[in-house]
Amino acid sequence: MGQFSGGCYLSFGVLVLLASRVPATSARGPRGESLQHGQSGTLPHFLEEPVDAYIVKSNPIKLRCQARPALQIFFKCNGEWVHQSQHMSQEHTDMGTGLKIREVMINVSRQQVEDFHGPEDYWCLCVAWSHLGTSKSRKATVRIAYLRKNFEQDPQGTEVPLNGMIVLHCRPPEGVPVAEVEWLKNEEPLSSEGVVETRGDHNLIISEARLSDSGNYTCVANNIVAKRRSATATVVVYVNGGWSSWTDWSPCNVRCGRGVQKRSRTCTNPAPLNGGAFCEGMSVQKSTCNTLCPVDGGWGEWSEWSVCSSDCERQRSRECTAPEPKHGGRLCDGVAVATDNCTGGLCTQNRKLIHDVKPQGVENSSDVALYSGLAAGVVTVVLLIIAVTLYRRSQSEYGVDVIDSSALTGGFQSFSFKTSRQGVAERAEYHVMSHPQTFPRGLAPDYRAVGTTLGRRGKNLFTPQVSLTPSRPLHKATAVFGHAGGRLVVPNTGISLLVPHGGIAEDTTWEMYMIINQEDSSTVSEEEAEIFLSPAVTYGPPGLDLSCPIAMTIAHCAEVAADNWTIRLKRQTQDNKWEEVMSVDEESTSCYCLLEAQRCHVLLEHPGRYTLVGEPLNQEAAKRLRLAVFGSPDTSNSLGFTLRVYCVDDTPDAFQEVAVGERSRGGRLLEEPKMMLFRGNTFSLQVSIQDVPQLLWSIKPFTTCQEFSFSQVWASNQRPLQCAFSLERYSHSSSQLSCKISIRQVKGEEQILQVYTSVVESEKGVVPFFTQSDCTIISQTGSRAFKIPLSIRQRISATFDTANAKGKDWQLLAQKLHIDRNLCYFACQESPSSVILSLWEVQHQDSGDLDSLASALEEISKVQSPRAVTLGCSREERDSEFTKVG
Repeated sequence: MGQFSGGCYLSFGVLVLLASRVPATSARGPRGESLQHGQSGTLPHFLEEPVDAYIVKSNPIKLRCQARPALQIFFKCNGEWVHQSQHMSQEHTDMGTGLKIREVMINVSRQQVEDFHGPEDYWCLCVAWSHLGTSKSRKATVRIAYLRKNFEQDPQGTEVPLNGMIVLHCRPPEGVPVAEVEWLKNEEPLSSEGVVETRGDHNLIISEARLSDSGNYTCVANNIVAKRRSATATVVVYVNGGWSSWTDWSPCNVRCGRGVQKRSRTCTNPAPLNGGAFCEGMSVQKSTCNTLCPVDGGWGEWSEWSVCSSDCERQRSRECTAPEPKHGGRLCDGVAVATDNCTGGLCTQNRKLIHDVKPQGVENSSDVALYSGLAAGVVTVVLLIIAVTLYRRSQSEYGVDVIDSSALTGGFQSFSFKTSRQGVAERAEYHVMSHPQTFPRGLAPDYRAVGTTLGRRGKNLFTPQVSLTPSRPLHKATAVFGHAGGRLVVPNTGISLLVPHGGIAEDTTWEMYMIINQEDSSTVSEEEAEIFLSPAVTYGPPGLDLSCPIAMTIAHCAEVAADNWTIRLKRQTQDNKWEEVMSVDEESTSCYCLLEAQRCHVLLEHPGRYTLVGEPLNQEAAKRLRLAVFGSPDTSNSLGFTLRVYCVDDTPDAFQEVAVGERSRGGRLLEEPKMMLFRGNTFSLQVSIQDVPQLLWSIKPFTTCQEFSFSQVWASNQRPLQCAFSLERYSHSSSQLSCKISIRQVKGEEQILQVYTSVVESEKGVVPFFTQSDCTIISQTGSRAFKIPLSIRQRISATFDTANAKGKDWQLLAQKLHIDRNLCYFACQESPSSVILSLWEVQHQDSGDLDSLASALEEISKVQSPRAVTLGCSREERDSEFTKVG
């Protein structure tokens, strides 16, 4: 270092000597004067000084200096000069001032810093020379950056009451530079929303806790080296129960004498939540009451007879005073005044005995009564004869058709058919109104004859000899469709079928059906990775002859928000194996699938049994589960109460099966069903009961936590998974049950079902069914089944089926309706626009909103430039009347 210092000063001396030998003439004139003034009259000024730096891992850092004017710059670290060979320098002249600017850099390695053992941090500064002298820069420290693994203090879980204060402590790991801290709630950055305060000591404070503040909190520390996560702290904001106001006193429970009256209150102001304490005290108060007994009235003694009047009558009276009726007692029965003939029947008028004289009009009135009675009897007999005649005639005209059609559907139906002499109407409506357990006389419910067609052409096709009677409940809908088409719905299942207008030939009607097949099927195919994502749906009859594809909607339970699935449509073959029809992500000319979040719309041309299956691509693949808890008193134990928890695939038909079963056993739905995602990560599903009031209720030991294996849930194939919790109250006075059911997948999501119910309700709660618009409608025919009026539909098809000069064809229509995938399928149809509109129909069958269609047509009307899109398909796949669309 001493040699380097001498060399440095030698260089500076040489620079001074050279400057003194500059000829005098070279410094003359304005330029020479300014140069001489700039070089000799200014000390170096630092334009850039070294800054503090951190070494991350083993990467060296650069320190930089820049000064003006500067003949030379050197770094000095920890009091010693850095060797000239370690400097990287460059020089240029400031065009504005003519002064020399020099920039110098050095590298500092981790080894250099670690080898330094001085009393302070490793430091460096710059020294710059000019003709006038030297200047020093600021000191820059160089430190090795790090972040320890363990937090000095992790946040701890806590339970706080509503509006209480939440304080979570966090002291991050030691580190250089000091780590910055942020808080996560349920793995999301915490939003303050004006109620969260993060102190400088990194503590999290929520002054007034809300229910939404419940969650999992994590403290995250990070600096330039690494990021560390603390242990997760669970915060539960609970609500202690509060009594409601007392009800009015009930009427006294006895009609007469000493009795009891009651008033009650409920622990619902508020109801206990998240483990909050149940209300203390009595929910029912009783009080004695006295009701005055009613006194029925009694007659007193008759008075003496009055004097005989000119009409030969006498009277006597009595009063209802022995006793008088009181306090709601009954009045006396009978008359208060009695009249009697006072001459023993010998009183005369006009020299005739009173009993021989008849009042005027008596004979006439008797005759009128006699004739009126005879006339009424004749009218009654005539009406009876007419009714019997009409009944027999109606039976003779409708008998054959009704009996035959009932045999086909397995139930009793109402018809709007014409008489048998006139034939069946082309657009006859056919509504199935049968009870699931009601069948025509002599017919077993095996549905084998479904598939008969009705119409003037007289087709008579039957399904193969396959028994469709499953071991589990079966959902089915049947209706007759003609040329006008229509819509068939299996209520409350998310399954429907749309038959387009014109799909069935004129003068022909087909009896079509849809069946949800729920018989057990352990595997979809030989590939064990595939699972059912929807019920298996059969539509027919097998010989159905349609001129265009039908649109079928199937509900599914796959979570399709991320690309974690390969989803396929499959069809069952004659040997009960499943063959692939198409993958929903691929192009096909034989079928079309439009996959939405909870349902799939499929365009099909061949009847059969179809289902959606999925193959997970990774462990993030998930399917939706619907969770519900039902309860009912234990019939074998007056103090017992049973909670049943169901986990089923999130499709409407699967939950309906649960609801029907619970209705038959008197179960009550205790909490609105919830949805959770079950991931394909091979971890099981745990169901546990929590916060049961220990002083009021007991539960069977070792049953508080139950578990379903991964395979049971993942490949449930619509089979309801159920577990039960049997509880027993210690006393009949404990009429309320408050607890919660936790359903969680290990290393996955968790859902909480909150239970708060009265266990002594005598009336059975009604299990809610679905309330969609199609919950009671099974079939619609003709124009009522379609959202788009027929005339408008025909005009749209005629306009867009043929391309024009501006490119306004069916391809543009599909694009504007967001149905622009797999366009080759539409190109192979006789009327692509009509098929596109059918797909739009099933997409909007619930909303019925034509605004989106109107907006798309309005956008198309503004298109000016032609489009160059060419689609084609093989000649075998095109109808002979259809020309290639370009």
